Amino acid sequence: MELNEWVFVGAFLAIAWTFPLAPILANYFLAPSRPSRIKRDTYECGVETVGDTWVQFKVQYYLYALIFLVFDVEMVLLFPWAVAYNELGMFAFLAGGVFILLLLEGLVYAWRKGALEWS
Repeated sequence: MELNEWVFVGAFLAIAWTFPLAPILANYFLAPSRPSRIKRDTYECGVETVGDTWVQFKVQYYLYALIFLVFDVEMVLLFPWAVAYNELGMFAFLAGGVFILLLLEGLVYAWRKGALEWS
């Protein structure tokens, strides 16, 4: 009887691997491949590139993106908490407060380190 339960798990895993791999393999074997120099050129906004196409970006862009991501995830996690606020008990209130305080601590740390300064 126990073997029958694992048959469903095995079938699920086989299907879970088949669905994403089938289109990738179909594209690899069925898609036409006609490489040329023009297709390998770097395309940027319809303008031919001049000079080196590998450009290093300032670290500030990444820092702002990471800080935005942190607070975006914070909103996603706090929205259900705020919607169900009236039905929550004291433990949920304290857990939400600790979560907000930890994020504020991260913001103060980034601020004091100068990560929010654009120079």
